[in-house]
Formats: sequence, C-alpha cells, structure tokens
Amino acid sequence: MSSLPALHSARVIAADIKIAHSVFALPFAVLAAFMAAAPPATAIDWSRFGTQLALIVIAMVLARTVAMLANRLIDRRLDAANPRTAGRALPSGRLSVPLARGVLLGCAALFMVTCGLFGVLDGNWWPAGLGGPVLVWIAAYGYFKRFTAACHLYLGSALAISPLAAAIAIDPGTLATQPALWLLAAMVLLWVAGFDIIYALQDLAHDRAAGLRSVPAWLGSGRARLVSATLHAGSAAALIAVAVVDPRFGWRLDLAVAAVVTLLLLEHLTVARWGTSRIALSFFTLNGVISVALGVAGVMDVLGGV
Repeated sequence: MSSLPALHSARVIAADIKIAHSVFALPFAVLAAFMAAAPPATAIDWSRFGTQLALIVIAMVLARTVAMLANRLIDRRLDAANPRTAGRALPSGRLSVPLARGVLLGCAALFMVTCGLFGVLDGNWWPAGLGGPVLVWIAAYGYFKRFTAACHLYLGSALAISPLAAAIAIDPGTLATQPALWLLAAMVLLWVAGFDIIYALQDLAHDRAAGLRSVPAWLGSGRARLVSATLHAGSAAALIAVAVVDPRFGWRLDLAVAAVVTLLLLEHLTVARWGTSRIALSFFTLNGVISVALGVAGVMDVLGGV
C-alpha cells in the first residue's frame, strides 16, 4: 500500500511541472548530438552513439525536472497570490515543500550520476565537471523576475544550454569547429525569451501588483508583444543562418525553417487577435510543433549526408 502515495505524488509532480513539455528543448539537444557525432564527411559511430544519446535524453528530463521544481519552490508564495497559479501543487497543498525538495535533490543527484557516466564510459569528464554549474544556472530563473526584466532572456539561456551541452557530451571539441551549434543555441535563446514574454502577458496585473519585473509589467501589453516579435525575428534569422552555414543541411531543414517562420507569425497573430485567451495554442501547441519539426528535419538532413 505504501507505493500508492508515492505513485500519487509522482503523478502530481509530473502534472504540475508538465513533464511532457520537455519536448521544447529536447529536440534541439538531440539534433546537436547528431551534429556533434557526425561532423561533415564523417559517419556516426553507432556503437557509442546510441548509449550517449540515451544518456543525453535522461539528463535532459532530469535537468528540466530540477529546474521546474526549483521554480515552483521559489515562486510558491507568489503563485498562491496569483489566481491563475493558486491551484498549482505547492500553493494548493497537494504537494508538500519537503517532498518537492526531496525530489529535486534526488533528480539532481541522478543528473550528476548520468553526467558522470560519460566519463566512465567514454572518458569524457566535461559533463561531470559542468553538470553542477548547469543545474545552478537553470534552477535560478525564478529569482530573476524579482529584479530584472531580462528574466525572459535568462530563461532563454537556460534552454539554450541544451544543444551546447549535448554537443559537449558527444565531443567537447565540436563547439570550436561547428559554428552552427552556437547559432542553434542563439535561436533557442531568442525563441524561448520571445514566447516567455507572450506567456507573461497573462500575469501583467499580478506582476505589477507584486512588484515583479517582467517585460509586460514594465512596458505594457502592446510594447511587450513588439519586443517578443523582435526576439522571434532574431530567432528566425539565427535559424536561417544555421541552415546556410552548415553544409549538411538541405531541403528538409529548409522546409522546417519555412514552417517555423509561418508558425511564429501565426503565434503572434493569435495573440494579437485573441489576447491570452488562447495561450495554450500559442504557447504550448505551436512551440511544441516548432521544436519537434526542427529536430526531426535537422536529424534527417544530418543522416542523409553521411
């Protein structure tokens, strides 16, 4: 019978942090892993790559769980005062603070073990050395909106780490030889920051009342949407640059880039037309489609070129 409360708690946590939304950053990490494993004119060593890719996926899910639980813990009092978020697991009492902290620490430990396995199996100790700083970086997001409107860019940087970290896990030297990896990270940073501003439109009144420094609270709805659109324009430019500078990418990624630009435009038109009433479409559905489409198309191009 003791397993039932544990299973219930696991379900509460998974639903509260929306574990399925790991899809936002995961395809970029997978794509970067393929890029690092198959530099131009070189074939993938599948005897090693399968295990490496599995470890990257596990590490990604664990890292996101740590980041989301840290955010929920940091924001639990703010969430309790916000009608939109008062029903979350911690402010509603469905999840206790000690349990949330325990799960966070457990996932952090498993993440570090996963990073260490790259050293044990491949002699690559970079993930183990960088794992701790990465966890601190991605877990600190919740504090930034208390003192700077750049919090959206900070969140973008937390997700932009994922393709760079994946590349380092495969081959640390690849960051010096593949500029497309940095452009991919820039694309993720600007893309996430832009849609986080859209998401923050829901809390404009609450953020102003609570003294929080989101872009919507600072500039208002109209100018905040303009900032978001500008960031997304920069994200599209970085993505186009990825397709141009890397010779492995061809028509598949080109089609995906065109689709992404269209979806970003649709996202902004949706918010302009219906405001935040359809935020689930603009924030979750469209952005999930964007990440998966780019990841699949990019991987197919990389595989098609070896």
